[in-house]
Amino acid sequence: MIDIHSHILPFMDDGAADVEAALAMAQDAHNDGISVVVATPHHANGVYMNPAQEIEAAVKALNAKLQEAGNPLQVLPGQEIRLYGDLLDDLERGQLLTLAGSRYILLEMPSSRVPRNMEETCHELIIQGFVPVIAHPERNAEIAADPSRLVKLIELGALGQLTAQSIAGVFGSKLQKLSLELCRRQAVHVIASDAHDHVNRPFGLSEAYGVVKRELGAEAFDFFLHNSRSIIANDEVFRANPAQSNNKLHRLFGFFSRKG
Repeated sequence: MIDIHSHILPFMDDGAADVEAALAMAQDAHNDGISVVVATPHHANGVYMNPAQEIEAAVKALNAKLQEAGNPLQVLPGQEIRLYGDLLDDLERGQLLTLAGSRYILLEMPSSRVPRNMEETCHELIIQGFVPVIAHPERNAEIAADPSRLVKLIELGALGQLTAQSIAGVFGSKLQKLSLELCRRQAVHVIASDAHDHVNRPFGLSEAYGVVKRELGAEAFDFFLHNSRSIIANDEVFRANPAQSNNKLHRLFGFFSRKG
C-alpha cells in the first residue's frame, strides 16, 4: 500500500516528536503493509512553517535512518499546505512541495469552514497544471453539513483524500457514515492515514481498506489502491469511484491486483 499523507518526519510539527518516534511510526507502517509513505508536515497553518528545502533534508535523513534500521519503508517528500494568501506565489518561488514531486498538491482547509477563495485557488492551480488534493474533507464542518460544497470542488478538477481512521470508524459512526457517503458521491479518490504517531493516530490503512472492501466492494478497494499509486507516480488517477456504479469500470478494475 501507498500512503500519501503522514506526519512521520521528526521535529517538524505535531507528528513524530523525535527520531525514535519517527522510527516507531515507520515500523508501524511497515507492519501495516505500507511500502511507501509521503511525509507531509503541516505548512502555513498558523502554527508550523516547514519550507520545501527543510522537508527534503529531513526526508533524506530519515531514509538513511530507516536503512540503518533495516526497515524497507521508503519516505518521499510532500507538504500539507493550509490555504493562505501567498500560496500561489510561494509555489512559484519553490517554497512548496507537491506529493513526491508529482503534479498533485495536498491542500488543507480549516476544520470549521471552506475558505472563500478555495474554488479560486483550486482553479488557478489546475490552470497551472497542478491537481489539488483536498485533505480530510470529511472533517470539515461545512462539508459535513453540505457535501455539495466538496462536490463543487471535485467538479472543478480537485481530488478528495479521505482519512483512514474516519472510514474505519475510529472517529465515530457518524463520521464513518459521512465518509462512506462521500465515496458514493464520487467526492473522494484516495485514502491516506494522516498518521501522527504509532499509538493514538497510527497508519491503519489495512483496516480502512478492509472496510472499503466490505462496505463498497472489491472494485472500490482497487480504485483507491490504484489512485494512491498513481499519485506518487505522477500518473492519471481514476475519478469515477465504482462504489455505486455498474459499468465498464467494473471490468477495468479486474486488471489491477487486489493485494496491497
